[in-house]
Amino acid sequence: MNVATYGFTMIAARLLGPRSYGALASLMATLLVITVLQLGLQATAARRIAAEPEHVAQIEKTILGVTYRAAVALGVLLLVLTPLLDIVLRLDSLATAALVSVVSVPFTIMGGQAGILQGERRWGALSILYLLSGLPRLVIGTALIAWQPSEATALVGIGIGATFPVIAGWHFLRRPRESGVQSESHGFRSVIRESFHNSQVLLAFFALSNADIVVARNVLDGHDAGLYAGGLILTKAVLFLPQFVVVVAFPSMSTSSERRSALTLSLSLVAVLGAVTTAGAAVLPQLALIFVGGDNYDEIADHLWIFAILGTVLSMLQLLVYSVLARQGQRSAYLVWAAFVAVITLGLAADSLRGLLTVVIVVDALLLAALLAISLYVTRRGAPVPEPVPTEAA
Repeated sequence: MNVATYGFTMIAARLLGPRSYGALASLMATLLVITVLQLGLQATAARRIAAEPEHVAQIEKTILGVTYRAAVALGVLLLVLTPLLDIVLRLDSLATAALVSVVSVPFTIMGGQAGILQGERRWGALSILYLLSGLPRLVIGTALIAWQPSEATALVGIGIGATFPVIAGWHFLRRPRESGVQSESHGFRSVIRESFHNSQVLLAFFALSNADIVVARNVLDGHDAGLYAGGLILTKAVLFLPQFVVVVAFPSMSTSSERRSALTLSLSLVAVLGAVTTAGAAVLPQLALIFVGGDNYDEIADHLWIFAILGTVLSMLQLLVYSVLARQGQRSAYLVWAAFVAVITLGLAADSLRGLLTVVIVVDALLLAALLAISLYVTRRGAPVPEPVPTEAA
């Protein structure tokens, strides 16, 4: 999925050029923020099923009911906010801004479906959902951009591609289930509350990880903003490259007995992957430039390793945020929101591409250090303490 999504992004950057791709990048960043509801529903379903598998039938029914209602509500809300999106993203096209509301519906539905499969650890079915989230976008989106290169046609391709995993999810979950054990804790209101909490935590993270492209379009000229957007292609690649680690580790982080080991092992793996990518971008910048968008972005070739560092920090932050969701932490989200405010405030004072990039990395690195310290402390404090063995038994 990540390779296909990255491939589509790279092709779009080449076919559209810096200025038009800058508009598409802001649209995709907006969609990424909007998908916090999708990911919130997915995290809720996966955590509950992994922690209490005896209630899987009740959880699945409730999650799907909440998912369908949430998808419709989000689509209507975004349609109402179309004029605001058009102004903020400087699209000069209400029709393009309105497409965001349509695309959000299948995105949201997939979240609930994927969460159920993830919680049950049905990796084969979940893999198909993820593949269908990337491959149709690559094929259909590329064809539409080649036919008519614009951010609107690219967004249409993304929307069409998003329907494929929804159809597959319906297929995998269509079988009837035994009613199983019922619990009030998995009722409609309880699931909504947790989904809202998870979504706002993820909203904080994705707002933080995508705020810089919006800031760039307001403090840099159109050309430099497009260059910055091109560099963020590598950042997003490094961010989403280890997403499979998050998906597989999350059910284990949702159980108290596996939480700490799953966090430390997965965090180490993400750091290693990021370090390898950063080293590659530093040693072979021209090769890395091919994957960003080609010669149109040659001016940022020497900065690509810095964009890779930003992606590494963000990928580790993402894992820590999911660790917070797995243990249902409440107060850590405030730190993420504070970092978001800091990026906006300090970023608006930047007057160059390098200056904005420095601000974002420093703020994100400080947040990473804070969340890591909190997570290690909480998981150590919450670890089960073995009962002392009586002398006679010993």
